[in-house]
Amino acid sequence: MKGKLKTRDIVLTAMLAALLIASKEILSFLPNIELVTLLIILYTLHFPRLTPYIIYIFVGVQCCIYGLHVWVYMYLYIWILLYFVVRALRKFSAHMLWVVVSTLFGLLFGLLCSPVYLFIGGWSMAFSWFVSGIPFDIIHAIGNCVAALVLFVPLDKLFTKIKEMKTV
Repeated sequence: MKGKLKTRDIVLTAMLAALLIASKEILSFLPNIELVTLLIILYTLHFPRLTPYIIYIFVGVQCCIYGLHVWVYMYLYIWILLYFVVRALRKFSAHMLWVVVSTLFGLLFGLLCSPVYLFIGGWSMAFSWFVSGIPFDIIHAIGNCVAALVLFVPLDKLFTKIKEMKTV
């Protein structure tokens, strides 16, 4: 059946989710420097059917590590939004497009998260939260840009090989 996940898909989903979680935790001592954006872009390009599962496993494990707070609402839609952007742009496979998408996503991260604060405290809270986070969004954008410039091509090749691997 087309809708069912095979054992290989389940194992691959778990491994890719673990890589996403490990990369986030390894870099967690650096403010707003992460590989999550780049990995979700690559996962979406190579494993589009598995990526939503990977995203929500990631969010679930982050909740287990850091507890429940306002950021959970943001994570529930922000990463799947990136997934849909990549799905929409997947026909344009140029490396630099993904560098730009990754950079813009980092730059707009605070703005994309601010609707949660709109519901909590109104326009003034959402706006002040966004403005106060601009320096962190700039750092996030620079980190995403550098990560995509340096790691996109080698990881793209790696995921192409993984995707082409046959099971015994």
